[in-house]
Amino acid sequence: MALYYLSLAALLWLLPQSRGADVPPLPPRNETARVARFVAHSCDWGALATLSSHEPVRGLPFANVFSVSDGPLGQSSGVPYLYLTTLEISVQDLKVNPAASLTMSLAQTNYCKKQEYDPQSPLCAHIILSGTIQQVNDTEVDFAKLALFSRHPEMVTWPKDHGWFFAKLNITNIWVLDYFGGIKIVTPTEYYSAKP
Repeated sequence: MALYYLSLAALLWLLPQSRGADVPPLPPRNETARVARFVAHSCDWGALATLSSHEPVRGLPFANVFSVSDGPLGQSSGVPYLYLTTLEISVQDLKVNPAASLTMSLAQTNYCKKQEYDPQSPLCAHIILSGTIQQVNDTEVDFAKLALFSRHPEMVTWPKDHGWFFAKLNITNIWVLDYFGGIKIVTPTEYYSAKP
């Protein structure tokens, strides 16, 4: 079985990765739901904010970086999947309160750098997805595994005794900042109906 995982990891490294790769053109900025889906699919990681359950910051916002994927490249589902372990402090926060926000920005791709946009510029599109984190069920686990392992092949080799599990953000609110004039709000229905 270990040989299978190592072979799979080696094979997955041959797949095209979004890290450092050219990002296709941004959808028209007036198609806000498409922009949100585009950002979610283009980004390999995000900052996940929880309410801390740990002293000395108990009850305060706590952000941590997590690898994410909404599907293999070219197969966007819009659902942010994560590979988690309860050994991680943010996951311990989620056990107390599953509410979370996930921020992803095109600053992590080459898009903003090529356009000479500062990561804080509204033109460097980013999204803030809010909702709750939950473990995926059996019908969704195969897609979550494909989504994450195809974009993050190193995960295949992570220690099995850490109790890893696949989870997702159940999105209830979507905020998009992709231009001047402030945040735009997209409903989950609009988001999931859009094609990035």
